[in-house]
Amino acid sequence: MSSSRDGYHHGSLARALEDAAMQLLATRSAHEISLREVARAANVSHNAPYHHFTDRLGLLRAIAERSMRDLIARVETAIESAGTPSLALRAGTNAYISFAIEHPHAFDAVYDPTVCIPGAPTETMAPLIDALETALFTVASGVGLDTEADANAVWGLVHGLGMLAAAGHLTPEQARASCESALDRMLAEG
Repeated sequence: MSSSRDGYHHGSLARALEDAAMQLLATRSAHEISLREVARAANVSHNAPYHHFTDRLGLLRAIAERSMRDLIARVETAIESAGTPSLALRAGTNAYISFAIEHPHAFDAVYDPTVCIPGAPTETMAPLIDALETALFTVASGVGLDTEADANAVWGLVHGLGMLAAAGHLTPEQARASCESALDRMLAEG
């Protein structure tokens, strides 16, 4: 019996594999992570991931879905802790940008069009996308930015600034200040 099999004696194998994948995702992109590497990180046999993921794309989908859940939780928690609609909008958008900066590989995994095909998300990802869009639309409409175009503008603003900051083109402070400035203008014109 291999030593890697000897090391796994607890809980859910699927959860252990996802946890290992997420730990690897902290330091490298999802496309750099292999099923064999996840097995090694989880201390299980190299065939163990195939009991839960049919292939590498299945692993990438699981990483993207878990990352989306983390993003939604961050945004919703920030929104819920704010006292006014304006503060909720700013807290939610700041949380979105912060997630992109702090977890760039997870953020990239969420929006990878080869993993989550635009317009054709998996059954698991579809409600997650809806939850994020609902959170952003709700805070935007709460301050009078209540059209679909307004909500898309808010999403595009925070997404773009988050990507630019995660890639190092803007500092986190520049991204957040740019978001505040744009929101101030949007609200003044609304």
